[in-house]
Amino acid sequence: MTAPAERASERLAALGLTLPPVAAPVAAYVPAVRTGSYVYVSGQLPLVDGKLQATGKVGASVSVEEAAALARICALNGLAAAAGAAGGLDAIARLVKVTCFVASDPSFTGQAQVANGASEFLIEVLGEAGRHARSAVGMAVLPLDTPVEVELIAEVAA
Repeated sequence: MTAPAERASERLAALGLTLPPVAAPVAAYVPAVRTGSYVYVSGQLPLVDGKLQATGKVGASVSVEEAAALARICALNGLAAAAGAAGGLDAIARLVKVTCFVASDPSFTGQAQVANGASEFLIEVLGEAGRHARSAVGMAVLPLDTPVEVELIAEVAA
């Protein structure tokens, strides 16, 4: 007999993490919308306890490693928003798509390495269900001068 698969909530706890409160929107939108079996999560910033963790451009004042760590925070915040709309973290059947926006110095071309911070974290938490399609996009500037913003689409268990 095989052991039951570990749940996402258990993997998150094993990482020493809990889902943070869903960040309040800073403009005219909601953090997440569920339609049918999908949850669309608005862009999430690297906020911890309501405070932006860094500002600036990646490749200038923010290193790739720092930006990848910020993308991980964005992904955690995205999971919180998705879980809120889905009825809990364990209700997320799979991650479908992640988009990582990177405020980039004009010469910076490592957006994919920044996005890996979010992608690898999501796989850690959701296992194989965390493997997703992805876009990593360089931007001139992001809201509040954040270096990274991450949005995601998740499928909810039937």
